[in-house]
Amino acid sequence: MELSSDKLCLIPATAKDIPAIHRLHSLPETDRFNTLGLPADIGVTTSIVNGWLKEEGQQVWCITLKDTREFIGLAGMVFKPVRFNSAEIWYKLDVAHWGNGYATELVGELLSYAFDTLRLHRMEAGCAVENTASARVLEKCGFQLEGRKREVLPIRGAWVDNFMYGILSGDYQQAKSR
Repeated sequence: MELSSDKLCLIPATAKDIPAIHRLHSLPETDRFNTLGLPADIGVTTSIVNGWLKEEGQQVWCITLKDTREFIGLAGMVFKPVRFNSAEIWYKLDVAHWGNGYATELVGELLSYAFDTLRLHRMEAGCAVENTASARVLEKCGFQLEGRKREVLPIRGAWVDNFMYGILSGDYQQAKSR
């Protein structure tokens, strides 16, 4: 399903997006908090993307600017087992588009889709403890810090801590009505 906000379009990722995704994954800045690491070649990226596309219980979108359709990043939603009525989001933006409010707009759109369209009960997200920009985005969008997992993320040859965030449908609806 395609989603859109004021400035962004979220278009379901396909195999034709692999070159753009490879360029994004090859940027050292986007690798800073990435558990995948820099891909050795486009074949590695192809394998990763094909895995995403085959996996049930997950949606992956290419993020584009609404006015130009320029690819600026990726986002995903990984669904928990049905009885939990929840999902976890992740996102990654090209460094050239950091600081423009796109991450906040993106997360807001994902929450709207999750709570207003899918009627989920709970959404989760995580970020490396040192990823203060992502933590600010999540908190600005209403997520609450729920905990810290110690040395859970393998990033660039080291184990790093991860903050775990959550937001409930009721909290989202209450904030939206203000």
